[in-house]
Parts: sequence; C-alpha cells; structure tokens
Amino acid sequence: MEILVRKGNVTEEKCDLLVLNTFEGGKEPFGATGEVNEDLDGRLFKLWKSEKFKAKQGETFLLRTDSLIPAKRVLVVGLGKEEDFTTETVRQAGATSLLVAKNLECKSVVSILHGAGYGSLQARDCARAIVEGVRLADYKFTKYKKDKSKSPETFEIVSKDGRAVRAAERGVTDGEIGAAGTVFARDLVNTPGQDMHPETLVEAAKEIARGKGSIRVRVLDQQRLEKMGAGGLLGVAQGSDRPAYLVHMIYTPQKKSKKKVALVGKAVTFDSGGLSLKPSGSMETMKMDMAGSAAVLGVFSVIDQLSPKVEVHGIFGAVENMPSGNAIRPGDVISAMNKKTIEVLNTDAEGRLTLADTLSYAVKQKPTFIVDLATLTGACVVALGEEITAVMGNNPELSQRILTAAAGAGEKMWVMPLEKNYRKLIDSNIADLKNIGSRWGGSLTAGLFLQEFVSDVPWAHLDIAGPAYAERVIDPYTKKGATGHGVRTLLELLRSI
Repeated sequence: MEILVRKGNVTEEKCDLLVLNTFEGGKEPFGATGEVNEDLDGRLFKLWKSEKFKAKQGETFLLRTDSLIPAKRVLVVGLGKEEDFTTETVRQAGATSLLVAKNLECKSVVSILHGAGYGSLQARDCARAIVEGVRLADYKFTKYKKDKSKSPETFEIVSKDGRAVRAAERGVTDGEIGAAGTVFARDLVNTPGQDMHPETLVEAAKEIARGKGSIRVRVLDQQRLEKMGAGGLLGVAQGSDRPAYLVHMIYTPQKKSKKKVALVGKAVTFDSGGLSLKPSGSMETMKMDMAGSAAVLGVFSVIDQLSPKVEVHGIFGAVENMPSGNAIRPGDVISAMNKKTIEVLNTDAEGRLTLADTLSYAVKQKPTFIVDLATLTGACVVALGEEITAVMGNNPELSQRILTAAAGAGEKMWVMPLEKNYRKLIDSNIADLKNIGSRWGGSLTAGLFLQEFVSDVPWAHLDIAGPAYAERVIDPYTKKGATGHGVRTLLELLRSI
C-alpha cells in the first residue's frame, strides 16, 4: 500500500472511499466535510442525523454518493468530543478508516488531513499520526497463518493548503519510520519460543547493522561474559541448553556528538519461571518476555532513517529461563557485573538479574542517560492495568521528557515513585541484595533493585509488562498480540534531543 500526501480538493477526488470527520455534538458539518455535504445536496448531514450518528470517537458513518461526486463512498469518522481532541485521536481516525476500507475491499482511499491547524496541532504531526494509525492497523503476522484480507493499493492524504502539504510530507516520512520500527518489534515478539532463541536476537542485531556504516554490533558470548563476571545473565541461562549473549549495538551520527544515550532491553526469549515454575496458563504468552529488547531492535532497525544527532547504544542480554538439573536454585547467590551479590529467592524474578548485568555494562559506556525497557513485573499490571507503562527513575527531568515523548507517540505512561523507605525490603541476610521484596509494591521494589546497578547516571526504567502484549483488541491499530510498545516513544525521545 502506497501512502502519500498531495494538494487537492476532496470534492473532486475520484476514489473508492473518501474519508472525512466530524466532532461529537457538532451541528452543521464544517470544513471539507461541509463542502462534501453541500455537493451531495445536504444528504450527508441529513442521513447521519436520521441514523443517529453521534460521532463518538471511533464511530463511523458510511454513504454511497450515487455519482454526485467522483468518490464512490464517503466515510465520516467520529472524533469524539472537541475538548478531548489530540494527535492520538488522529492516529485512531486513520486506523479506523483503513479498517473500513479493507472490509469494503477498496483499492483507493483519499483522506482529509485530520486535525491540521486545529488548536496547536501541526500538519506534520497530524500526517505522522495518520500514517502510523494506517500502517499499524494494517499489520499482519503471517509467518504461521495466511491472511487473505487485502489492503488498499493507495491511501492518499489530500489538502487544499500547499504549505500544510509540504509539512505533511515530512510527517508521512516520520510516520513511516515510527510504524516500521514498531512492526519490526511486533514481528520479533510474536515469534514463538520454538523459533525465538538468544541466537535469534543476536542475528537480528547483526542483520540490522549489515551494510550500514553508522551501526556497529559487538556480541559478547558465554566465555566473555564469564570473564566479565556477568553472574546475572549466566545464572538465569544456566538452566537452558542455550548460552547467554550480551549484544551491544552502537549508532554513530554523521556529526560527532558529546551526548550518548543508552537503551537497554530485557531479552528473555522464553520465561518458564525456572525452578520457580510458572503455572501453565501463565507461560502461554511468555514468548513476549523479550519485548524490551525487541523495542530496542525496533529503534535500531530505523535509526539510520531517523538520523538522531546523538550517539545511541542499544544493549540487551539474551537468555532463556528454563528448569533443568543445571538451573539456578532458590537460595543461590550470584555476583553481578558490578560485583554486587544477589540472593536469588525466586528464579521467576529473573529479568532484574539479567538487567543487573546489562545496566552495569551500560554504565561502563559513560552515557548521558540510560533508559531501560522490560516486561518486568505482574505487580505493574495490577497497579496500572494492561495499557499503561510505569516509569521509574532517579532523574525527574528525564522521566518528564519520556512522558512528553510518549504523549506525542500515543503510548500511555505514568510515573511511579521509587520510595526510599522500600529499599530495605530487598536487603538480604547473606548477600548485598535479594531479588524479591515483600508481597506489596512489587513493581517499586523491582525498580529499586535496578537502581542499584546504574550508579549516578540519569536513568529511567519502563516497566512495559502490561502494554507490550495485548490480550485483547485495545484500539483500532492495536490488535491482540505483540504491540511494539515503546518503539515510537524512544524514537520521539531521540528526535527531541
């Protein structure tokens, strides 16, 4: 499907589906919707009133034009209440229109530039949101099951305003980058454990870097990790037949930068819980426990197109958490790369053990700041539900920058406190730390555990346990399965530096 933006008048466009919009509670249609209504002799507004179309967000109204205008059908997408209108509304409007077009088997779609010039919204941001919504709604994972649905051949965004079109062209590019990185991550996370191993992630990193002079990859194998004292990674991996790897990707901008950003992802390719074995039902979606690393790889898959002005380090420790005669036992003590010792009381709290090493390694790169992403705790899902990521960290300014980036990307995040008084809950009698706290505040004690491995580097931890994998349809562009959550926020963060 080709997506492009151009100058034009929607009332004159020949297409299978013409996409318009209106707000909930509005009276007479205005703008392009009003012009089309006029050319249809008022039928559009008259019929949507008679059919009680309320224009709530995501609600649609479809009308055949009977050749009164060149478009065969008109689709009006509800935007919801005017006071709630954001770029996320635009993103969902784009996704909704694509789903309707696919259901009707339309070959050509023409859409207005939803939201451009409304309030503080810019044409570039609106075009980006439309493209992301369209591409992500069109996503299919077809490695194991064929999908017979057909996408439109063209999806064109049309505006009368030449200046808006020029800005929107840049937005289309931004949207393609964000969607492509998200899709890359979705494909990795949707791949089942039989085909997703630590070696698979290593190869994915190498493939991204192949032929790109701006990206280098360093892979630390089991032998090297032993020399570096990476007890967290090695401890988790020892129950599996597959070795551990630490992958370090480096993007170098064209113009040398003093700033370095480290993106760290949890990369447990399958999490059985180890000897602290999960119930079978809880294992069904544990192919997604490498979603943090998938987000980092998703960013790097498009980073040369984004061309950020800073050096970016992508780091993850790839392991499989399995039970066997060699598996780490509850009560064992390991030593992380920064020499801190950890009493492992629950082998299913393994992600923080791998991050202990990867965060310690990230600190050695002397970054300006670190952001880690991990499907870390079920406690976070209890606290914030399936759609919201918890943000924790040692630097309020960095946390706020992430929230701003997330808002622009349409990804929901919320700052949680790292309560100092809870730190004693992870004290161990026989080691520096233990890997689980009390029953309460589990996501916070996990964050406090990670903080022990970032030294004084500004750092933010994103617990993506809820939104990384959708157990139900969340919105028009987020189906059941891997979401690629975090990719667009990280891209927006890098774009803002």
